[in-house]
Amino acid sequence: MVAIVYSGSKTAFWKLTQNGKVVAHCNTTGLNPCFVDRKTILQILNKKVALVNHAEEIKKIYFFAAGASSDDRKEELAGTLASFFKFSKITVEDDLFGAAKAVCFDKTGIVGMIGNGANCAYFDGKRPVKNNFGLGYILGDEGSATYLGKMLLKNHLTKKLPHDLETKFNSTYSLDRPQILEKIYNKPQANNFLSSFFDFIVQHKDHGYIIGLVDEGFEKHLNKYTLPMASKYKDEELHFVGIVASEFEERLILAADKHQLTIKTIIKEPIHNLLKHFTN
Repeated sequence: MVAIVYSGSKTAFWKLTQNGKVVAHCNTTGLNPCFVDRKTILQILNKKVALVNHAEEIKKIYFFAAGASSDDRKEELAGTLASFFKFSKITVEDDLFGAAKAVCFDKTGIVGMIGNGANCAYFDGKRPVKNNFGLGYILGDEGSATYLGKMLLKNHLTKKLPHDLETKFNSTYSLDRPQILEKIYNKPQANNFLSSFFDFIVQHKDHGYIIGLVDEGFEKHLNKYTLPMASKYKDEELHFVGIVASEFEERLILAADKHQLTIKTIIKEPIHNLLKHFTN
């Protein structure tokens, strides 16, 4: 049995396959080794019946995780998984590698991630070429769900939301200023708290303010990530992966058009294409 896993910071998607067929699947909390320690990861795994029932049957695991960009993080996560899946050969790569595989397979291309986080890289057909883009939700992640949630909260707290949207926000969330600041500055996984407001953004995606917010995020993303890659690797196909890119596909295409960029592929969740790739 083989397990293919794609994990952002918020959610991990698990597919368990036998002879090319999916025999079980589940979602868990994201297993980002930067934010979730060994004890917590094992607690998360033990709560999923599908994983507990098949733990000894799984012989290979291909795990793509946000936060697994360094060798130390990869080894740390692989070691934790090995203590649960005792008979598995485990391969850990970062989420950008998984995203690139999902859209490029074994071909070259430029891959942009706009999900809960944001990143971009040139994929040489084997792996993403290293760059300095992945700065996380505090210093980077422009255009992502975390970024959009942060800007929404900032405008809410500074009374800059349109009145109708402010009313809807207050009726949806029972959060005052001290609670918001406490969750951001004193509670763990503030990035997941910020990205949780993406649901509200999607619910009001046709509102002029939301359209402007998303357009601004995409413009910053393209300028920081995509345009430098497109300038360096000319004539390469451009792909995007992630929930924000997918939910606002039309806005992303329009933003790219302004810079004479043509997008080849936009997918929401890499797990489905990764499943096809590794089962084949």
